[in-house]
Amino acid sequence: MWTKKDIPDQSGKIVIITGANTGIGYETALALYEAGAHVVLACRDLEKAGNAVTQMRESEGTGQLSIARLDLADLNHVAEFAAHFRSKYSKLDLLINNAGVMLPPATCTPGGFELQFGVNFLGHFALTAHLLPLILATENSRIITVSSGAARQVDHIDFSNLRLEKPYDAQYSYAISKLANLQFAFELDHRLRNSGSSSVSVAVHPGVVYTDLQRFIPGDILETAFAQFSQVSEAWQGALPTLYAATHPDVQGGDFYGPDGENEYSGYPALSSYITTAMTDSLQAERLWEFAEQATGLKIRSTN
Repeated sequence: MWTKKDIPDQSGKIVIITGANTGIGYETALALYEAGAHVVLACRDLEKAGNAVTQMRESEGTGQLSIARLDLADLNHVAEFAAHFRSKYSKLDLLINNAGVMLPPATCTPGGFELQFGVNFLGHFALTAHLLPLILATENSRIITVSSGAARQVDHIDFSNLRLEKPYDAQYSYAISKLANLQFAFELDHRLRNSGSSSVSVAVHPGVVYTDLQRFIPGDILETAFAQFSQVSEAWQGALPTLYAATHPDVQGGDFYGPDGENEYSGYPALSSYITTAMTDSLQAERLWEFAEQATGLKIRSTN
């Protein structure tokens, strides 16, 4: 029953957490701040991020907290955020790709991509690409990408339907974005291993958690949906797989963590059994990687 009390001292570590002003991101940032890390809350809404920092500082944290605006839907803004971060910091120990959007109305990013795919995957792909040289220069750094059990609902990515070319199915598009997160996390670690880097890429899923992520779902529908699950976690518990992957000394690159309870709905961190063939399909991952490089205009190099 590993909890945040088991996190080793994080003093001296620099951490970026996307979407850290609420839900799982907030609990992740709070725990790492309490453990001594310098945590940068990368959030779209600076006012909400500032309120989150004020609340976090009421705890007995020994680290530091900073905020920076990051709009993952806008690739130009992702580039600006990364450039600003690189101008201020000489290393990056942890990049936690946490932020996400779930089941919004049919919407496109400024670049024309379906919003969930654009934010949950493409924005994080671009962020990782911009920051990877700094990550690689930091010994034993980690990239943690948050996915979802929803990734099991699809077995491939339809590259002909990433710009709302077909009738919109919000749940399907969400599942696609989360499958893309996993393919990216595993392929990134494969490339890091092949390059001999000490940096690792790890994937996590939080289980079933009620947070602000579900803000687009009407309350009555949300209650009905959650009623089918035997267990639902609070945000602090949903953050545990991320925190474990980010801090436990036994974590290996390419690991995938989730809760250890029934059907991985809730519980304490453990290696996930949610793996499907599509998640680890190297050919699919290579195609996704090439698509993302073309879409973002960025190439991820796994060596300095």
